[in-house]
Amino acid sequence: MYAPRRPSRSEFVPVRQLSYHVRLWGEPSDARPPLMLLHGWMDVGASWQFVVDAMAQDRFIVAPDWRGFGLTECGAVDCCWMPDYLADLDWLLDRFAADRPVDLVGHSMGGNIAMQYAGVRPARIRRLVNLEGFGMAATPATDAPERYAQWIDELKRLHRGDMALQNYADADGVARRLMKTNPRLAPDMAGWLARHWAAPAIQPDGSERWSILGHPAHKVVNANVYRVEEALALYARIEAPVLAVEAAESSLAHWRKHRYTRAEYHERLKAVPDVRIATVDEAGHMLHHDQPAQIAALIEGFLALE
Repeated sequence: MYAPRRPSRSEFVPVRQLSYHVRLWGEPSDARPPLMLLHGWMDVGASWQFVVDAMAQDRFIVAPDWRGFGLTECGAVDCCWMPDYLADLDWLLDRFAADRPVDLVGHSMGGNIAMQYAGVRPARIRRLVNLEGFGMAATPATDAPERYAQWIDELKRLHRGDMALQNYADADGVARRLMKTNPRLAPDMAGWLARHWAAPAIQPDGSERWSILGHPAHKVVNANVYRVEEALALYARIEAPVLAVEAAESSLAHWRKHRYTRAEYHERLKAVPDVRIATVDEAGHMLHHDQPAQIAALIEGFLALE
């Protein structure tokens, strides 16, 4: 089993009528701003442990479980959308940074949230590292009627119980699932992460199985079409220097069914006033698991720049 070099501690804080779980490393310091780590879709704050362990320096780090993931409750909702994450992040920064600008790192969905938030509240971000937060493929307005219909249909499926997340016989089964999704994930890391990514729960038939710590509402499609012009307007308002990190073996084309390319993403990044791009070799989308030492070095090196 993986043994963390820098053990974390947990804290629950009130955020918009929810009890938000955050994972903390280190202690606040006047010398350096807080470092906020934002996980991706169907992930948890503990997912950053391997990167934190690989960092050369100790610092105050905050990694929340987004609403409906990990140990953060979801509330009485049946779908989630981007503005909720932006507001949640603002509340969290009020709690852990007050008026002090922070260093912000996000992976995948967390990277998308970080990029949008930095356009909404540019003065609150000192440096921003975006790990594979590519945004979404452009969606024409003519798709809106079909998208709304799909959203309603999926809500009905959710309420019928047809969108439940998979569960497993034990933690080892969860670890095997993580390694199947990402063959680069080492067994000791998978075994450790499985116990944060899932937990034992009593099933309707009375049996105990390990259930993923994610609310099925996250599987419901977003009701709104993705507007590239809105994303670009937010990118243009970012004041912090941005490091956009990509995996050499990213699955962007597979996920977007070739409707959205890396070249198109790079074109969008031109809207960001101060951006540079880095590529991590021998890594896929979960690059913070595949190459935690490289990711830690990229983050620390970029944050140290004047």
